[in-house]
Amino acid sequence: MKTPHHWYDASFKSRLISQLLWPFGKLYEYATACRLKSKTAVKYPAPVICVGNLNAGGTGKTPTVIALVEAANSLGLSPVIVSKGYKGRATSPMQVDPSKHTADLCGDEPLLLANFAPTIVTPRRDLANGLIETLAPDIVILDDGFQDPSVFKTYSLIVVDAETGFGNGLCIPAGPLREPVDVGLSRADACLSIGNQTSQERVSDAQITVPRIRAELSPLQTGMDWDGAPCVAFAGIGRPEKFFDTLRLLGAKLIHCEALPDHGEISSSLFMRLKRLALSHQAQFVTTEKDAARLPRTLQSEVLALPVRLHADEPNAFQEIIKTALTHHDELQRIASASPLLR
Repeated sequence: MKTPHHWYDASFKSRLISQLLWPFGKLYEYATACRLKSKTAVKYPAPVICVGNLNAGGTGKTPTVIALVEAANSLGLSPVIVSKGYKGRATSPMQVDPSKHTADLCGDEPLLLANFAPTIVTPRRDLANGLIETLAPDIVILDDGFQDPSVFKTYSLIVVDAETGFGNGLCIPAGPLREPVDVGLSRADACLSIGNQTSQERVSDAQITVPRIRAELSPLQTGMDWDGAPCVAFAGIGRPEKFFDTLRLLGAKLIHCEALPDHGEISSSLFMRLKRLALSHQAQFVTTEKDAARLPRTLQSEVLALPVRLHADEPNAFQEIIKTALTHHDELQRIASASPLLR
């Protein structure tokens, strides 16, 4: 979906729209609170780190999951990723195979994530236990699901885009929030704010009542000389402008930028139109890793994917999250062993 303008805009018109929608936002808030109390949580056979958000739309969860996978690997651990596979049509838990499966079946993010760690997509997260046991991971990284009460989380990390923060602070549809900030953070272990130094200052420390981790996305060095390179770019992520700004910072000359809604469809006609535009300007045809993952394999070789990775201000921040989750899990196991009623 395309992000409504009034969620992050402070103009009189936007504030008026938000106020008119405020009662519906309160209903959404109430529905979320009821859902969180509605189920008994299933326990996976390994500690679970939930990478979630309070805002609807993209905040940087996918690069955060990748960073945690790399941190787990650096500690000699075997992680598994569990995702609901947004917009995928899988009807039962399945392990994603990037060489066989398509985004239409399992969603674009799991297809990308499966290149980094074994990835399970499941329409219901509480049904993934059997497949997780088969893979025998040391740790499970839950991609989204912070507002899903069906799975027990050992450690919950809230991700926020520092550039936009928590918007106008209201719940959907009046604002971008799935639940109020203070309510959501009361269940979280930490908050990861993603953005450069300037944007980090836009999110107040007073608003974040849990330990805060600051990080920034930066492109990987691929050997491509972007300085002055003409480019035709497209992106269907939470904020496509972030991707276009990254290309500009690399020195690319953007001939055309095609912004799509998050997970927006890349039709063959649109792809061919953009490709022809790139050819006519002798420009590089470029997109994000996530967008490239959901293209048919026959088209993936015709566009360059620019990979970006997350770098925290504290070099070992993601390793520390992993270690903390393992410690919490061990403590809970000891308590359960001592008190059979708590098992």
